[in-house]
Amino acid sequence: MALSVLVLFSTMSFTIEKHYCGNNLVDKAIFSKVQKCSGMNNEKDDLVKKPCCEDVVDVVEGQDKLNTSEFQKLDLDLQPVLAIFLYTYSLTINSLPKETIPHRYYSPPNLIKDIQLLDEVYLI
Repeated sequence: MALSVLVLFSTMSFTIEKHYCGNNLVDKAIFSKVQKCSGMNNEKDDLVKKPCCEDVVDVVEGQDKLNTSEFQKLDLDLQPVLAIFLYTYSLTINSLPKETIPHRYYSPPNLIKDIQLLDEVYLI
């Protein structure tokens, strides 16, 4: 289970977007768009003067190539040893004995009167 989670996270890629206004970090986002500050809304202002805001995008790339091996690619000396090991290991696994329930067909007697109530004995 742990190995499958490790393989999943090592092959996953994602981006981290950061928005700076001056030297101050305004917003940081993973898997979504970063929110811009109010000075970046008007496109005409961008053409007239250079804004002090900056967007930084960091891309974390996962691993692209995984090594997979097949049984046929193993050395010829190693194949019989592995097959014999798996065969003998499968023989050592024993199933549990069938569980017997001795009171399966037991039916309790019919109660005519509640004895605890008659004797005024209450369980606390």
